[in-house]
Amino acid sequence: MTFSDEDIYEAVKHHLPTVNEYVNSHGGDIKLLGTKDGTVYIELIGTCHGCSMSLMTTKMVVQRKLRELIHPELVVVNIDGTSENVLPNELYTQEEPKDEESIEDKEGLLNKVKKLF
Repeated sequence: MTFSDEDIYEAVKHHLPTVNEYVNSHGGDIKLLGTKDGTVYIELIGTCHGCSMSLMTTKMVVQRKLRELIHPELVVVNIDGTSENVLPNELYTQEEPKDEESIEDKEGLLNKVKKLF
């Protein structure tokens, strides 16, 4: 494949809302984890996480649509906790924007509220 991991990641990120429509209609969502060597790593979340049909959803819905939109040789892997579907040690990803409040700030607020009761 002639595209870089970053190019593929950006293309998937751009098209993910379109691909996600079917998964959303079943109460699920797709989390883009990263890309490496023409393989896109996702995680099905919500009601789709752990569903017995998740492999079918990954290959027949997500992979098929991304192949139509981006490249016909693209491979999609759902990281579902099984030994055959694991993230590679190094892959291209982008950091998610972090909440402005840190966990420590939230825990501090929680402790203050607990003292009131």
